[in-house]
Amino acid sequence: MTLRVTDTATAHEPKYYTVKRHLLELIAAAEPGTSIPTERELAAGMGTSRTTVRQALVELVAEGRLVRRQGSGTYVAEAKVTWPLHLASFTEQAAANGLVASSRLLGAQRTRADAEVAERLGLQVGDPVHRLDRLRLADGRPMAVETSLLSARRFPHLMRRMRTTGSLHALLKDHYGVELRRGQETIDTIPAAPREASLLQTDVGSPMLVVKRNSFDAAGQAVEWGTTWFRGDRITLIAYLASPGT
Repeated sequence: MTLRVTDTATAHEPKYYTVKRHLLELIAAAEPGTSIPTERELAAGMGTSRTTVRQALVELVAEGRLVRRQGSGTYVAEAKVTWPLHLASFTEQAAANGLVASSRLLGAQRTRADAEVAERLGLQVGDPVHRLDRLRLADGRPMAVETSLLSARRFPHLMRRMRTTGSLHALLKDHYGVELRRGQETIDTIPAAPREASLLQTDVGSPMLVVKRNSFDAAGQAVEWGTTWFRGDRITLIAYLASPGT
């Protein structure tokens, strides 16, 4: 890949942003997996410092346009997956993107509801709850880490049944006659902790999108309180909005 400088920074444009614009041109013309020149090569080709180049590269990695591989270099990343925010299972959402979903059960345990979980699920503090931790994959690639909490009294034997199925929503419908009808979600950004970074094959401290969802059945009773960690460089979350009454 050859770097060609075609213009210079404007009076109000930071130096690193000029480098970033040139890199975006290179990325647009390259295939995913294409190697990017080293910081030294980029700095020499653009007549700027490695510090300036590094700042541009850091932003592009955080945005998911480039990916760094330890001991190997920096490469053009694959396109982000668009992920709609609606009340559907991971399996259904993956299928909408033309991807095949699969799961790896990381842990299944019976625990006790703390104050937050009790409030979210309409339980008493100390009531038994199921906790399911799963790694969600799309076309075999790690996409998200999920934690789901549900009432153990309402859903007996849930953990045993989850070991033979990949979709929690399908299990709730087929075995317990419960369908999710509405939900409330919050979205936040946090740096990746060691556990999530390892499972999602990214660097500790890299940006993650964290979605917390409270799901309810047709009667308005809380069914699930869950948290999903997505790699911020691989996912674009999309919300569909409508005016009241439509």
